[in-house]
Amino acid sequence: MRVTSEFFVSAFVRRLFGEGGFAAVSRRGAAEAGAIFICVDRLNGSFDFYGPAPQAMFSDLPQGRLFERIFEKADRETVDDRIESEARIDPDYWLVEVEARDGRIELPLAEEERPSPPGADFFKF
Repeated sequence: MRVTSEFFVSAFVRRLFGEGGFAAVSRRGAAEAGAIFICVDRLNGSFDFYGPAPQAMFSDLPQGRLFERIFEKADRETVDDRIESEARIDPDYWLVEVEARDGRIELPLAEEERPSPPGADFFKF
């Protein structure tokens, strides 16, 4: 069973503060199942942006929330444009703003399952 969006965000922010980091919830969405987006300010004018990983990215559905990196080292305007686009699709989203100079945050990331190219199994022994 997946935890609620509110619980996930609360635990995520609390963990960051516990590690000496800083995070702020700049938009509160639907408590039960609102999409969660994470904007990482690298404090140099660039931002990383994470969002929910599409369920089509994996064959076995995960038990918890998985994220994908949407942008890396983007400018704020690019991130804001994406946030506006997401808001038009689903206005019940959450936005968590994080400061991390090195851009490193611990998030459960989905890894794409990429099909092997045709004939790739020919070389397996």
